[in-house]
Amino acid sequence: MTEQIQNSLRESKTARWLALLFVSLTLVAGYYFADVMSPLKSMLTENAKYAWDGNEYGFFTGAYSWLVVLGFLIVGGIILDKSGIRFTGIIFSVIMIIGASLMYYALTDVFLNGGFGYDFLDSFMKDFNPSVKLAAVGYAIFGLGIEILGVTGSRIVVKWFKGKEMAFAMALQVAFGRLGMLWVFWQAPRLAGAEEIVTRPVALGLVIVVIGLLTYLVYSVMDFKLDKQENIDLSDEEEEFKFSDIAKILTNKAFWYIALLCVLFYSAVFPFLKYAPDLMVHKFFEPKGTAGDIPALLPFGTMILTPIVGLFLDYKGKSASIMILGSLLLILVHLGFAFGPANVYFAIALMIILGVSFSFVPGAMWPAVPSIVKEQYLGTAYSLIFWIQNWGLMGYPMIIGWALEEYNPGITEQLQNGADVHYDYTVPMMIFAITGFLGLLFAFLLKSEDKKKGYGLELPNKAS
Repeated sequence: MTEQIQNSLRESKTARWLALLFVSLTLVAGYYFADVMSPLKSMLTENAKYAWDGNEYGFFTGAYSWLVVLGFLIVGGIILDKSGIRFTGIIFSVIMIIGASLMYYALTDVFLNGGFGYDFLDSFMKDFNPSVKLAAVGYAIFGLGIEILGVTGSRIVVKWFKGKEMAFAMALQVAFGRLGMLWVFWQAPRLAGAEEIVTRPVALGLVIVVIGLLTYLVYSVMDFKLDKQENIDLSDEEEEFKFSDIAKILTNKAFWYIALLCVLFYSAVFPFLKYAPDLMVHKFFEPKGTAGDIPALLPFGTMILTPIVGLFLDYKGKSASIMILGSLLLILVHLGFAFGPANVYFAIALMIILGVSFSFVPGAMWPAVPSIVKEQYLGTAYSLIFWIQNWGLMGYPMIIGWALEEYNPGITEQLQNGADVHYDYTVPMMIFAITGFLGLLFAFLLKSEDKKKGYGLELPNKAS
């Protein structure tokens, strides 16, 4: 068995990096589509065909996490632990495609002119137009798929890179995901064009998600070969999953500190990015067609910096300290957006700093999980963290949408009537800053717990 493992694909640098590439391409596709509507928010609000107000956009954005918080993500983690990487990844890639297709249909003229399902969706929740409701259902289905694929991707990195360049590999996977964000923030408003045809970038995103399924199928061939070489039988793991395993994870203080840092940090980043292009329009007076360019600096910066952070963690360590520093930077950025000058260069500087923060915290947090949770529980542990995180991803967009409408009375109607008025984003940015402060507290608690229990979060990840 030892000789088989030594000769397996995982011992080949070329093979394991190719495996990471194919999985990362699937995640790039998912992350592209996940943010495809973010740089289109102003168009969705001001275009009479859609006329989505702040509450409707927040409702739609929060829908990403509906199925996740209902517990389906935890079920997905259990499926991952019991049925394996290949089955889980393929099934949930298909689920992503189904959700993306519904989102696209919700925005088409066919649906808006009374197509299949329009009358039914128009018969309830009269404050929300039918396209918002159908797009939200599609986004919920898509969100479940990409979240479970994210869990699967983390498990794949552990499988292929544990004891090797694991933090660097996870960082590269994150960087690839940011490539999807960069691409969509820059491309989507340009593809919609002056005519503001939002279905164009959404259609392209759907095609890209289908391509992502194909790249995962290629990875699955490599994964099957690895299992065969090492005689891995998923039905004969060291310990079969039991529901009591969840209790073992949930009684771990360090797990809770990471999970709560995760939900607070990501709630102050991803929902912010859903509104960032609109912030650029209304505070920094950027044109709608290029409003995604400044927010695109965040994923561009993280693509470069996150792998460097991963290498540092592999060879030098200091994960807990880096999470603290990243959390502090997040607070400063949101305070800057709340009270800083309406200067485009100031916005660029803040977005670059946010990119640094977004490299530090996720780059240190995800490789830390295997240090505090046994490997056979990792699928479930990652799923629980993603599940907790998604409560924030569901709630915060709706809170921000509500705050925009509540503290900017009448502005949406004036915008839809063509008036030259702007939203004031001060209160939403303060909400994000407070959230970041709470995350900082849990980063300190995690470092303290590591000192007590000796998880080794400040030690290098790479085995010597």
